[in-house]
Amino acid sequence: MSEPIETLHENQIAYWNGAGGDHWVKRQELTDQVLAPVAEIVLNRAAVAAGERVIDVGCGCGATTSLLAERVGATGAVLAADVSAPMLARAEQRLADRPTVSFVCADAARHPFTPGWADLLFSRFGVMFFGDPAAAFANMRRGLKPGGRVAFACWRKPAENPWMMVPLNAAYEHVPPLPKPGPEDPGPFSFGDPERVTRILSTAGFENVAIEPVDLALDLASGGGVDAAVSYTLDIGATSRALDGVSDEIRAAVTASLRRVFVPYADGGRVLLPAAIWIVSAKAP
Repeated sequence: MSEPIETLHENQIAYWNGAGGDHWVKRQELTDQVLAPVAEIVLNRAAVAAGERVIDVGCGCGATTSLLAERVGATGAVLAADVSAPMLARAEQRLADRPTVSFVCADAARHPFTPGWADLLFSRFGVMFFGDPAAAFANMRRGLKPGGRVAFACWRKPAENPWMMVPLNAAYEHVPPLPKPGPEDPGPFSFGDPERVTRILSTAGFENVAIEPVDLALDLASGGGVDAAVSYTLDIGATSRALDGVSDEIRAAVTASLRRVFVPYADGGRVLLPAAIWIVSAKAP
């Protein structure tokens, strides 16, 4: 039996204020490089214009916030929101010289956004962790102007994302599988079903929901070769969680397996693995 929605939601908040947030801060620079292609795609789809006001939901360490601030310019504004105190602190540190950017450490599912303030609700992988996503999006919608836009990127199903499954299956040669989440439990792949995403946004009061599949390749090495990809994978994502608390011997065995499975994907200094995302857009009434 699945845990109550509220418990699942609070567990996500605890994770991103603990090990999850700490790992991302540690690997912020490399993560920005790995996910840069995704940020570019969703920014272009969002058609961010000078002078607009944007809420960056799940802004993390501020990479997308910085790009949004560049696009809205001196006459626009960006509100960077994240539930993770360590990640938001890193974002504030990086963007201290951006007067058009403000920050709020808050749960976007509950935060009282200024009604009708924003032209755009934006996110790169920051909206899949709500216990009750329809209620969360309904809350965030209140921060949009009438006719305001939503644009976000989310992962498709795990089987379509070798960037995660290839290293994770290599780790499973040595450690037990992670608990399998329920089909609607919060997590990175909880928006893999496009029908569910459409239902969530429609229930939250959005219109003109459009979901576009995008296939791309992510360089897990950020140009640093196989060893860099191995090191990054040991620190970030599902493989890192699967190795939590294991012995040095098991970690060494997983390291060897990761190196083996990454070699076929190596291209010079890059280690390119396929990834599959949805680009989701919608409008407030």
